[in-house]
Amino acid sequence: MLKVFNTMTRQKETFEPITPGVVNMYVCGPTVYNYIHIGNARSVIAFDTIRRYFEYRGYQVKYVSNFTDVDDKMINEAHKEGITVPELGDKFIQAFKEDTAALNIEPATANPRATDYIQEIIEFVQKLIDKGYAYPAAGDVYYRARKFSDYGQLAHQNIDELEEGASQHTNDEETARKEDPVDFALWKGAKPGEISWPSPWGAGRPGWHIECSVMSTHLLGDTFDIHGGGEDLIFPHHQNEIAQSEAETGKPFVHYWLHNGFVTVGDENQKMSKSLGNFVTVHDLLKTVDPRVLRFFMATTQYRRPIQYTQQNLETATRNLERLQTAYDNMGYRLQDAEAGNDPKVEQEVRQITADYTDAMDDDFNVQNGVAEVHELARLGNVYAERPVVFKGTLEFMRRTLGELLSVFGVNLTEAAELDDDRIEALINERVAARKNRDFQRSDEIREQLKAQGIILEDTPQGTRWKKGNS
Repeated sequence: MLKVFNTMTRQKETFEPITPGVVNMYVCGPTVYNYIHIGNARSVIAFDTIRRYFEYRGYQVKYVSNFTDVDDKMINEAHKEGITVPELGDKFIQAFKEDTAALNIEPATANPRATDYIQEIIEFVQKLIDKGYAYPAAGDVYYRARKFSDYGQLAHQNIDELEEGASQHTNDEETARKEDPVDFALWKGAKPGEISWPSPWGAGRPGWHIECSVMSTHLLGDTFDIHGGGEDLIFPHHQNEIAQSEAETGKPFVHYWLHNGFVTVGDENQKMSKSLGNFVTVHDLLKTVDPRVLRFFMATTQYRRPIQYTQQNLETATRNLERLQTAYDNMGYRLQDAEAGNDPKVEQEVRQITADYTDAMDDDFNVQNGVAEVHELARLGNVYAERPVVFKGTLEFMRRTLGELLSVFGVNLTEAAELDDDRIEALINERVAARKNRDFQRSDEIREQLKAQGIILEDTPQGTRWKKGNS
């Protein structure tokens, strides 16, 4: 029975989709004024992993993730670059697609752009005005937060405890136009030279929060299963989405709210910021880091937990992924001399590991326990591959299962490529150094890696020799 932690209720709940067998989910995407950073990547990877697990469990998933392609940051950055806001959006949407493809993110069912929904946004805002939930003010339109009786529920705060300027774009001029400091902008009047669209309240552009309400309900319906995003979006963004959406439709907006934890940088767990010099974009990171390693590193931390991004943690992820790849290669190598048939006892062990994996992942996507079962399967595969007699059907079953379980984390195991002589010598030299440093685990890993390639090592008093063989 699959359970998810609902931010609204602060407890795990049994997941029951509105339509049996179907999951409709919306995940807040980036504001496309720059390359995505590792904090953005964490959210994208976390919810792609959740999506993949739903699909693994047999659900059909409609996955919508938006692009915010107009706001203050975009206007300022476009001005700096001497291009239009749409041109800036096009540039970084393409960059987002390239970076996320490298991280093996499944393409969304839809990636709506806010600027494609201007007319729908205007109509949505007008309905809120007609219902008394919103009011025009000097070219802007604001939402009356206190009129929504449950305002603050998602953040578990009373409205009187909430900070002023819920839109995160407050200034003295804007506050003066509001009836109440906690009201937030649905429509923002245009300043001279800014991109704008005509509306009943004058030329302007949508507020941030209204964009997601309109795009999500337009594509998924007035009520849908899951809304996700970073925990920094709980307030004000997601709270404001709830207020304006439920006021407009008169229906519950979302059944389950899921939020991923933050990413900190370095051994001191610093918050990532440009001022601290630790701002890391995925675009730059992928120039030096294997995208499979970055994906594996982030996907194997439970989505609600914080991630500490350090070089040491990346290296640990690299070694763990290498072990899984080596097990996969070892089983593939033994297919060469495997006998026809199956080993029912070993295959039952594989099925039990798969069941334990499912139990772990059903518990709010507990990927730490899930990946532990993947490593257990790899260990079983290595042990089986050492047997004098192995069966082809069992080896294929184990390899296929290992690949399927890892694919939920967005990691695809590859068929081993043939090593050239220079690479073999380099690995042998690394193994010799590891043995001198008494790092026997790494020494054994290299031996297994070479063995999977059909490379036989012979340790002699004169040094380590190698040859290519079939045993």
